[in-house]
Amino acid sequence: MAGNPRNGRPYRRLTTYQRGLGLPCWLCGGEIAYWITGPEAGRHPEAFTLDHAVPLSLGGALLDPANARSAHRRCNSARGNRSTAAQSRRSRRW
Repeated sequence: MAGNPRNGRPYRRLTTYQRGLGLPCWLCGGEIAYWITGPEAGRHPEAFTLDHAVPLSLGGALLDPANARSAHRRCNSARGNRSTAAQSRRSRRW
């Protein structure tokens, strides 16, 4: 049985490359706190996470650099496996 592919060297290399670009969050456009690393990064909502433009559950490639995006942890979690960012809710008032 194969291990988790996100623990492998190619995935870590892609994550390091994406982090090195220092791009803003592709979902909200805000600055990402790249200096937060280690165990704290797993809990902090402003920390960097590697997001995939086409979610893996919908056929996106795990190791494709064209599918990799920088995102805040909170934005990535809120988006889930949807292929686009959630739209803002509009009022039902006419």
